[in-house]
Amino acid sequence: MIKPHGSDRLQPRYVEDAARRSALLSEAAKLPSLLLNSAAAANAVMLGAGYFNPLQGYMNLADSLKVAESLVTTAGLFWPVPIVNLTKEAGIKPGRIALRDPNVDGHPVLAIMDVQAVETVSEEQLKFMAEKIFGNLDPKHPGVATFLGLGNSLLSGAIEVLSYSYFQDEFPETFRTAVQIREEIAQRGWNKVVAFQTRNPMHRAHEELCRMAKERLGADGIVIHMLLGKLKDGDIPAPVRDACIRKMVELYFEPNTVMITGYGFDMLYAGPREAVLHAVFRQNMGTDYLIVGRDHAGVGDYYGPFDAQTIFDTSVPAGSLQIEIFRADNTAYSKKLGHVVMMREAADHVAEDFIQLSGTKVRQMLGQGIAPPPEFSRPEVAKVLMDYYQSLGG
Repeated sequence: MIKPHGSDRLQPRYVEDAARRSALLSEAAKLPSLLLNSAAAANAVMLGAGYFNPLQGYMNLADSLKVAESLVTTAGLFWPVPIVNLTKEAGIKPGRIALRDPNVDGHPVLAIMDVQAVETVSEEQLKFMAEKIFGNLDPKHPGVATFLGLGNSLLSGAIEVLSYSYFQDEFPETFRTAVQIREEIAQRGWNKVVAFQTRNPMHRAHEELCRMAKERLGADGIVIHMLLGKLKDGDIPAPVRDACIRKMVELYFEPNTVMITGYGFDMLYAGPREAVLHAVFRQNMGTDYLIVGRDHAGVGDYYGPFDAQTIFDTSVPAGSLQIEIFRADNTAYSKKLGHVVMMREAADHVAEDFIQLSGTKVRQMLGQGIAPPPEFSRPEVAKVLMDYYQSLGG
């Protein structure tokens, strides 16, 4: 199986030993505490689950600026996005503190942190990092707005994670750590594995893209890996996406060819930089390939349609990652050929030869109880989505 990024074996920060976890929780009750924001909490969950291997905790200012500028830490580790604990809270001092979960009632302890440094980040430094990560400083960009609103105090240091927040309880059949995915890949006997990232339900085009990648790469299986954390307003909630994907896989994929999994992270909407981060943690979970499609991890029109592919040519030095990228174009149903194709591979087609619907049009149809054509969306998947949109009152 492919090695993790930056080490020979995974180094998840979750405390597996129950006795030690109990002792740390007892200690946490006596420690100063910090209520995290959702972004820092999501970073803790990803560190705990092994997805951010080999990081041991949150980055300091020097590493954050270096990663933002050149995708490498001061120690030379390739890394695409700063992993930070930014806060508005004042008075935090170096030493051990309890990190509390903002996303669970009662704000239980999520992790214990050895705070090595507390640094003030200037507005200029915050904007510098945001511009590098997101490619713009537009306050309407959801990632930019979130990042610039986190605070100016940067806490760095190693953490020990004591909980996976709400993800394990709310998504017991779907949430999996990088360790668990590696174990299941081995149990299934898969030798070559492709990952598919999604924050949306999967329509026919996504389904066929997974099938194409598996066949063309000679892969044994596909890991559909869905984001389970916070999204922007208007995105479809994780339970609905989960139900759609499970129905599609149940009905339309051969047995033992697909794993349905999810991870506890908040969407960044960082386009190319987030695509590289996706590749890093898919390598950590043991997959050999990541499908990177048109406008991967994008939002609005902030990024070019294939920027998330070309960044692997322009900004990822050879040997930085072992995982490889399967580069996909838009996929759509061809009325000429009677099946889904990559549009760039259908040179004799014009726009009218494809069945394509905008997201706005699809949402309108679903809200009115009108199923999209079966060439666009499997009827059983459309039914799940119609029920959801109609529950919103259209």
